[in-house]
Formats: sequence, C-alpha cells, structure tokens
Amino acid sequence: MKCSHILLKVDDLHEAVGDFRELGFTVDYASEERKARHAHIWFRSGPILELVTTPPGASLMTLPLNLMFGRGAGRRMTRWARAAEGFCDAAVLAGRHELRRVGRVVDWKRTKRDGSTAKFAFTYPRHDRIPFLVTPYDPPQHPPDVVHVNGARGVSRVVVDVAPADRAEFDRIAGDDGDFELRDAEVTAIRAVGLAGVARALDPDLSHGAVFLPH
Repeated sequence: MKCSHILLKVDDLHEAVGDFRELGFTVDYASEERKARHAHIWFRSGPILELVTTPPGASLMTLPLNLMFGRGAGRRMTRWARAAEGFCDAAVLAGRHELRRVGRVVDWKRTKRDGSTAKFAFTYPRHDRIPFLVTPYDPPQHPPDVVHVNGARGVSRVVVDVAPADRAEFDRIAGDDGDFELRDAEVTAIRAVGLAGVARALDPDLSHGAVFLPH
C-alpha cells in the first residue's frame, strides 16, 4: 500500500500555517479557517503533509475516542495530543475491504472553505505506532498545478524508525511501499521526510519540530 499522508503535530495551527508559508510551501486549510484543526501541503501526486492540532483535553480522552472511532483510536490520538511538535503518524492508502480487516471503518467528510466536500474512510490498527489506513479522497484532491516557491515537488521518502517487535506488524500494514525507508530503532516513530526539488535545508526554527531532508 502507498503512503497517503504524513501527520505533523503542531501546537498552533494558524501560526504553523504562516511559518510553512514562509518556508515556501503552499498551504491550504482543510476546512473553514477559523475552526480548522488540519491544513494540507499538497503535491501533484504522492504523499502529502498534513498539519494537525488537537483540541483541549484530548490527551485525557482515550475511552471516548475508542467509543467514537474504534479501539485503535484512543491510544493513538492521545499520543498525538501529548507529543511535542513534529511528525507524529503516517497513513497508507487502502480499499474499504482492507480497512474492514484491520478495525472499525469510520466514514468521514470535510467541507472546504469554498463549500466543496471530500469524503473518505479510515481505520486505526490497535497498535498505535503502526500507520493507519485511509481510503482515497472522493473526489480526488491532488491539484494539477500546485507550485511551492521553495521548489518542493513531492515527498521522496519517509524515514521511519521501527522497533524489532513492531516490524512484522508494520510490514503487514504498509507492505513493501517504497515511500518508507525503515531503520532499526528502540521506538517506532516517523523521523524525517525527504522532499524532492528542495536543494537546501529548510529553517528549523519555522518547521515546528519536523525534520526535512533535501533531495
């Protein structure tokens, strides 16, 4: 399965959107700007970057989140809330039948500022550090003409530390997706994202904990 997106946890979404625009990215809010908790950095194809912030009190909501989104949701989403800024998770594209084999399928939609909607479904594996599964957006959302002034053309690799005990489950969910570059480590976590087209290091003071590797 191919990588769909990489989640980047930020403390203040609006500040982060401004900083990533200063880094030279085109950034779009996923919904109405004032209430948004997600923003996207799109490329013409391939994985995208999703800036995400969590609501107050989310770190204490393990049980409610399990009830809302399935038993794999609570630990995962409270981990996002408790984490420092930086890459916190990744998703892989899958069909609904594959989602059903892993956990509860949650149907979702987002309404953008222009009133258009995007529908998708997702499911969370029980193991909170393994990528979760999401269906493609309906309708497709990759813009044909997006331009980033820093030269970024797309995600070239997602560097992931994988603990030996997690490797079999990681491989079962992500398969042999070439987007992931796996490294042995004590704790499974997203460590860095490579960007094709970016020839120079991006200012770490503006990247909110995210580590980007120039091509």
